[in-house]
This record gives sequence, C-alpha cells and structure tokens, in this order.
Amino acid sequence: MELTTFWFILLAVLWTGYFFLEGFDFGVGMLLHPLGRTETERRVLVNTIGPVWDGNEVWLLTAGGATFAAFPNWYATLFSGFYLALFLILVALILRGVAFEYRGKVDSDRWRSRWDLAIAFGSWVPAVLWGVAFANIVAGVPIDAQGDFTGTLLTLLNPFGLLGGVVTASLFLLHGLHFVALKTEGEIRHRARALAVRVAPVAIGAGGAFLIWNQVARGAAWTWVPVLVAAGALVGSFAATRAERDGWAFALTGLAIAAAVASLFGGLFPDVMPSTTDPAFSLTVHNASSTPYTLRIMTWVAAIMTPVVLAYQAWSYWVFRKRIGTHHIPAVHVPGPA
Repeated sequence: MELTTFWFILLAVLWTGYFFLEGFDFGVGMLLHPLGRTETERRVLVNTIGPVWDGNEVWLLTAGGATFAAFPNWYATLFSGFYLALFLILVALILRGVAFEYRGKVDSDRWRSRWDLAIAFGSWVPAVLWGVAFANIVAGVPIDAQGDFTGTLLTLLNPFGLLGGVVTASLFLLHGLHFVALKTEGEIRHRARALAVRVAPVAIGAGGAFLIWNQVARGAAWTWVPVLVAAGALVGSFAATRAERDGWAFALTGLAIAAAVASLFGGLFPDVMPSTTDPAFSLTVHNASSTPYTLRIMTWVAAIMTPVVLAYQAWSYWVFRKRIGTHHIPAVHVPGPA
C-alpha cells in the first residue's frame, strides 16, 4: 500500500474517532435544556461528559495536524475556502470549553443560565457545520488550476450541504441521547429514552436520504456495503431503544457513524477535494500529499504513539464508567477568596 493511501485511510479513522466520541458529547450539550429541567439535572448531564469531553477534542487536533502534515495542499485549500465555516466552528468550540469551566464559578442562576446557553450554542453549531463541510468536500467545490477555492460561503449552503448538516446534527443528537441513557439513572434516563424514540426517525430518514444521494451521485460499488450497514445500525439502535438496551443502542449509533464516514471517504478516494470547475483541477492523494520522506517519518510516529493514546483514553473511560444520578450531585460550592 502506498503511504499516501495509508494516510488517507488513517485520516478517515481519525475523523471516525472524532465523530464517534465528540458526537455524543455534542449531543449532551445540545440536550442540556431539553433533558435538564433543574440545575441539579443539568449538572448531572455536564458530569456525564466532564471527565472526557476535552480528551475527545484531541481527535480533532490530531486529524487537523495530520491533514496539514500529510496533505498540505488539501489543508491549504480546505482552510482557506471554508475559512468562515471553520472559524465559526472554532469560536463555538472555544466558547463551549470556557462554559464548561466557568458555569460553576459563581452561585447565580443567571450566571449558570448564560453559560448553559453557551454550551448549547457551542454544541449545535459544530454539529451542523461539520456536516455541511464534509458534504461539500465529497460533492466537490469550485477549485481553479492553482488549487484555490473560488466560491463563497453561499456556495457551501447548497441542498446537499444543508442536508449534511441536518444529518450530523440529528445523528449526534441521537448518539448523545443513547449516551445519556447509558450513563444516567432515574428520570433523566427515562426522558432520554423517550426523546430518542422521537429523534431516531429523523436521523434515519435524513441519513438514509443523504447517503443514498451521495452513493448514486459518486459512490463506488463497494461503498454500498457501509451505506447498508449504517442504515441497518440506525434501525437497530431504534429497536434497541424500544427494548431499553442502552448499551446496544449507543454502540449501534456509533457503528452508523463509522459506516457513514467509510462510505463518504470510500466514494471520495482517490480525490481529497474534487473540483466542480474542472475535474483536472481536483486535489488527489497524489498531488496534494507531502514528500515520501515526510510520510515515512509520520508513519513511524503514528505507529509508536497511537497505541499509547488509545490505551490512555480507554483507561479514562473505564475509570468513569459508572452511571450517575441527581443523588450523586453535591450542593453548589463556589470557592471563596484565598
């Protein structure tokens, strides 16, 4: 296997890990108000992802860094052409991270309410915009002979791109509901299950339409397999929710995310960013990649460090694996002056 192909596959794996892990904690942030009817219940929801949300974002940093190092031309065109959308995602992620840290610093309902809105905003915006961005990456955007993006933000807001935003938002919301049902107990858990039953048809319908549209337009023959796996996994997660099998429901929405990413990247290869201006201007794994020496060094680093990172993250999830409820939440304590 060529190193360019290897790093294309590895990037698909990194984005799968990011959407699987950050997907459910985006979902929890999006659910802060629908599921948390009191301050204690909202603290329960925040605590379900409190030990892991920042670790989940490392997958985004790794995917971005790997893209920059392995495919610098792809990185340059992507981040210049999608600048405003990616800037909004960055602002939302920063605001969300600050909100998690600051919501408990002042004993004031108004203070906490404002930061809770920031968490919701910082979760909804990336959940929608990542779908818009990836839909446009696989569908293609106007790129000239120099590899420059020649469109505008409105170019990205096409029907296929907007449907991609609906898909990621609804899928992350459903993934988050299954995670909440898996990690909590009591009334919040029952609400999460009930809401998951209502959200699942939206995710199934939008996801099915999006993947079939993409498959018919540009998919390879073999990518029908992950499309069917994604569809079956979403239907299975709905059945698991009705049967109150929270672990299976969560695992199946995770499988749907992985299969959807596989179908998109599989249909995209060997391109990394197709050009709608002229197919000859498309960026591919060959004309967008770094030198073979750079890719070899990156491969050795990845081979050594990836197992360490995976082991540490798996251990952290194991440590914080137990369910929590409102009775686990202590009274509000705001640190006083030293």
